[in-house]
Amino acid sequence: MMVTPHTDTPRMNSLGKPLEFQQVRSFSEFLCQPLEVEDYVVQTMDDVSPAKWHLAHTTWFFETFILKPHLEGYRPFNDAYEHLFNSYYNSVGVQFSRPHRGLLSRPTVSEIYDYRRYVDERIQKVLNREELVPLFQIGLNHEQQHQELILTDLKHVFGFNPLKPIYRESPNSPCGDRHEFEWLSFEGGIHEIGYEGSDFSFDNEGPRHKVHLEPFSFASRPVTCGEYLEFIGDGGYKTPTLWLSMGWQTVQEQGWNAPMYWENEGKGGLFTLSGLRKIDPEEPVCHLSYFEADAFARWVGARLPTEEEWEVASALAPVEGNFVEEEFYHPRPLHHVAPAGPSMMLGDVWEWTSSQYSAYPGYRAVEGALGEYNGKFMCNQFVLRGGSCATSVTHIRKTYRNFFPPDARWQFSGLRLAKDI
Repeated sequence: MMVTPHTDTPRMNSLGKPLEFQQVRSFSEFLCQPLEVEDYVVQTMDDVSPAKWHLAHTTWFFETFILKPHLEGYRPFNDAYEHLFNSYYNSVGVQFSRPHRGLLSRPTVSEIYDYRRYVDERIQKVLNREELVPLFQIGLNHEQQHQELILTDLKHVFGFNPLKPIYRESPNSPCGDRHEFEWLSFEGGIHEIGYEGSDFSFDNEGPRHKVHLEPFSFASRPVTCGEYLEFIGDGGYKTPTLWLSMGWQTVQEQGWNAPMYWENEGKGGLFTLSGLRKIDPEEPVCHLSYFEADAFARWVGARLPTEEEWEVASALAPVEGNFVEEEFYHPRPLHHVAPAGPSMMLGDVWEWTSSQYSAYPGYRAVEGALGEYNGKFMCNQFVLRGGSCATSVTHIRKTYRNFFPPDARWQFSGLRLAKDI
């Protein structure tokens, strides 16, 4: 059976114009280009979705929110897809069971690519309608989120496989010198955070508002694998006083003794999308849960920053980093020190904050089904900031608020330290 994803590497420019629709759509298929047909269907845990499902769901999004209501006479590719590829939009209808997505051998991978072509061809008829620009912006940014999930989910699928398959060979990591982290001091007082501008942002990034902060210190770089190895060697996973109660319970139940994808507590290296390799002690540690990040910070005698502190500190950070366009798919050691502020704030690893995901003052979800996008998840989750090596450089902002439950660690999530002054 033949599947026909795009095989070229699309150049990703800043989003905001419907004319860039095909660039984003092509990049999803570029990420799937190394896969065999069998790889598209596997689901290794409830939080992981098959690559085939991601390709279909992002197409469903454009079909459901743009073509069905705005293209006169539109006929769906398959009426059953409304149910199969709805993720969590209760306003649209009942969804197929999330934990069972990997049981859907049909529709086939080839049919999903046909579905994408069908929708993309009909999108051309409404692509230049000015009133639909906000919907296209949401749809494109939504697809970029799923591009990151394609990579993190495939890493879980391949990491679960005893053969440890290679997704893509990657270039060698640039050598990074050892950089002892420094404590950077920030003044307390009234600060403003939240998105302010005319370009796209998600609704949970605003409204912009004032916050009061006490003076704080902020680490100049993320925590490294070498530092985390010291935590393991000092019995970090065996010391209950370092852990939140729920975290300690999770460690015991799950048998955690190292970050996800570390073999034999790091002695056997770690698994990456380019296969097994030795641990580089200078690269940022990743695939940590909130519980692990919090325990490490307590072990050091520090804490995790709040998201407000993170955003204030990011004002001095350069907009550069290791993103998905680099095709490295793994954090890199620090090889460029920011001249005036913290380094590696964007890209490489998402950084856990101590802030629970909740609404900013004055937040109101948008009306209709798209109001379910962010607001209804503001419970039992923690905020991460900064993006990762699987995030597009055109997708991230310093105000971007990612969020996951505290036991999640299949994402490229790490940490940076903070402390009170």
